[in-house]
Amino acid sequence: MVSFAQNQTDWLLQPDTYKAEITESENTISLTNGLVLRKIQLSPNAATVEFKNLTTQETMLRSIKPEAEVTLNDSIYHVGGLYGLKEHGYFKESWLKDLKSKTSDFQYTSHVIEDIEPRIAWNPKQRYNTAKSSFATGKRLILKFTHASKELEGVEVLIHYEIFDGIPLISKWISVENHGKNTITLNRFKSELLAFPEVENPVETPNTWRKPNLHVESNYAFGGFTAGESTVTSFWEQDPEYTSQVNWKMETPCLLVSQLPVGPNLDLKSGSTFESFRTYELLLEERGNREQTALSLRKMYRKLAPWVTENPIFMHLTTTDEKEVKAAIDQCVDTGYEMVILSFGSGLNMEDNSPENIKKYKKLADYAHSKGIALGGYSLFSSRSINESVDVINKETGKPGGTKFGNAPCLASEWGKDYLEKLKFFLKNTGFDLLEHDGPYPGDHCASTTHKYHKGYEDSQWVQWNMSVDFYHWLRENGIYLNAPDFYFLEGSNKCGIGYREVNWSLPREQQIVLGRQNIYDGTWEKTPSMAWTFVPLTEYHGGGKAATLEPLKDHLDSYEAHMVQNYGSGVQACYRGPRLYDSKETKDLVISQIEHYKEYRDILNSDIIHLKRPDGRSWDGFMHVNPDLGNKGLIMLFNPTDKTIKETLEIPMYYTDIHAIAQVSHKGTNPKEYTVTRDYTIPLQVEIAPNGYTWYLIK
Repeated sequence: MVSFAQNQTDWLLQPDTYKAEITESENTISLTNGLVLRKIQLSPNAATVEFKNLTTQETMLRSIKPEAEVTLNDSIYHVGGLYGLKEHGYFKESWLKDLKSKTSDFQYTSHVIEDIEPRIAWNPKQRYNTAKSSFATGKRLILKFTHASKELEGVEVLIHYEIFDGIPLISKWISVENHGKNTITLNRFKSELLAFPEVENPVETPNTWRKPNLHVESNYAFGGFTAGESTVTSFWEQDPEYTSQVNWKMETPCLLVSQLPVGPNLDLKSGSTFESFRTYELLLEERGNREQTALSLRKMYRKLAPWVTENPIFMHLTTTDEKEVKAAIDQCVDTGYEMVILSFGSGLNMEDNSPENIKKYKKLADYAHSKGIALGGYSLFSSRSINESVDVINKETGKPGGTKFGNAPCLASEWGKDYLEKLKFFLKNTGFDLLEHDGPYPGDHCASTTHKYHKGYEDSQWVQWNMSVDFYHWLRENGIYLNAPDFYFLEGSNKCGIGYREVNWSLPREQQIVLGRQNIYDGTWEKTPSMAWTFVPLTEYHGGGKAATLEPLKDHLDSYEAHMVQNYGSGVQACYRGPRLYDSKETKDLVISQIEHYKEYRDILNSDIIHLKRPDGRSWDGFMHVNPDLGNKGLIMLFNPTDKTIKETLEIPMYYTDIHAIAQVSHKGTNPKEYTVTRDYTIPLQVEIAPNGYTWYLIK
C-alpha cells in the first residue's frame, strides 16, 4: 500500500516539512521544495533541463524543448529553447554546455523571484470550512523574453512558474505584453512543452498508452464533473525529433503540450496584456496506486482552492411561497441546518430585477439571516434557447444548435453580458448567500460574427470562459457560495455534483440507497467530501411516484435515516429536495439526531476518505475518514445491504491516520479498545453489522 522513499517524510502526512525555494547559480535557476525539482538553464537561452521527482528520484525529462510557443500575426515563434542535442531519448549533463540558441526565438532577458500571492479573494471566516490556509503559499518565478525583429519591437513574453509549499506541484502559464505602437494578433500559443520518457516501448501501436507518473490539469476546464472529463488543454503528442524510439511508426505520445483546443485569436492593442490559463503538474509516486494518487489530487484541490472545504448543511426547497419559505427556514433552525436553497422549479427568477421581485427575496433573505440561516437559489444559463440572435451558432450549419446541451445562449452576446449583470444585481440587492448555477458555461464554441463581445469562432470559447470565471471570482470576493454542476473549482466554485444519473432518483427507495452509496464511493476518489453534492428526492423527481419518494416523511423513516446516515457519514451534503425537513415529532427527532451526530464529528467527517469496499449488494461495504492532524484520526463507516447479520474480521488500513503503534478504536464512540498496528499498517477489527443496517467506529 505504501511505498514512500525510505527515510523521507511522507508529504501526505506531514506537508509542512517541505518549503518551496528558488535558488540561483551562475547559469541556472532551480525551483524545489524537497519533493520536486525543476531546473532552468538561462544561457545561451532559457530552457528546462531537469524536471525530477525527488521522492522517487525519477527524472521526468528525456529531451529539451522550448519553454513556450506563440503564434503572433500568423507567424510561429519559440520562446526560449536550446538546440543541438544528438539524441532525444535521453541526454547527458555534459552535453548542455554545447547547446545553442536560435536568433529567430524569443530570447531570455531577465527574471523576477517573488512570493505567491492570493489569486482569488476568499474569506475563510464566513462559514464552516477545514482549510489550513486562505491561499496556497510558495514561490513564483517570472522569466522575461523579447524578440529581435522590428515587427515585434516592444512585445514581451513572460513565463510564470509557481512552486508550492508541502506538495510536489508546479504551475506554469504565460503572458504577452504589448508595449509597442501597433496592434498584434495572438493566434495561438503553447504555454508548456515537456518531453517525457515513455512509460512503455511497444513496437506496434497499442490501443491505449500508459502515461508518466504525473497528473496534469488546468484551470481552463468545463463540461464535466471530474478533471479527466473537463480538462481540455493537455495534449500528449508525438515527438518527430525522437527518431530512436522503439515504436516503428514513431507514434509514442511522449510530448506534453498545454494549449487551447482553438484560438484564442485575440487582438492585443498597444498597452494591453494577455494572460493564459494555468497548467498544474502534480508529480505522483506511483500512478497504479489509486488511493495514494487520489489523495494527492484531493490535497492539491484543498491547497489551490481552499474554498472547496466549505460545506454548509442545506436543503433544496421546492417553493417560493413566502409562508412556506419561512416555515422551511424555521425547520432549519429547529434541526441544525444552515442553508436553504430555492430549487429549480421553485418559481425563483433571478433575472427579474424588478423592484417587486427584489423586495420579495430581500425580505426572505433578511428573515433567514435574522434566524442565522443562509438563503440562496437556482439560475439556469445553458441548455435553453433565447433566440437566433443570441444563441450559440454552429460552425457547420451557420444556425443555432449542436451545442453540448442542444441549444444554449452565447455568453459573449449582449444578452449574455446582461444576464450576468442581472444575477449580480439580484444577489447584491437581496443579500442572497448562494448561487446554484445550473448549466454553467460548458465550453461551447460560437461561430457568430455579430455577437458584441467576441469576433468569431476562434475567440468565442476563450472570451466566454473568461466572462464566466470573472463572474465566479466576483461571487467568491462577495462571499457568495457557488454550487455548479461543472469543474470550476480552481476558478471559485465550491461544490459540484458527485456524479449520478438523475433518473435513478425515480427508482424505488431501496435501490436509491445502495446506488447512492455507490455514487459516494466512486465520487470521492478525486473529490473531497465537501466538493460534492448528492441527491435525496423527498418529493417526486423524474417520476417514480410513491415508491420513489420519501413524502410523507413519517411513513418512510427507515429510508430517510438510511440516506442521512450514508450522506452525513461520508461528509457529502445532499440536496434534500422537497417542501420540508420533517412532518412529525418522530421525523424531527430523527433529523436532529443525525445533524447533532454530524456536527459532533464534523471535522473528521469532512476529512479525506479511504475506500474500503465498494457497495455490491451482496456483502458489507464501507469507507473510512482519516486525518493525522486531528484528535479523532479516523472514522470508519460500514454498511450491510443484505438480510443477514454480517460478522467478519476486517483488515483496516491505518497508514494515513499516522498511527504507527497503538490505535484506540471505539464502537460508535464508546468503550475504546487498543489495537497494535502491524508492520503493514493495518489492524484486525472484528465487526458485526445488522441486516440492512450500518455501524461505525472512531479511531484515536
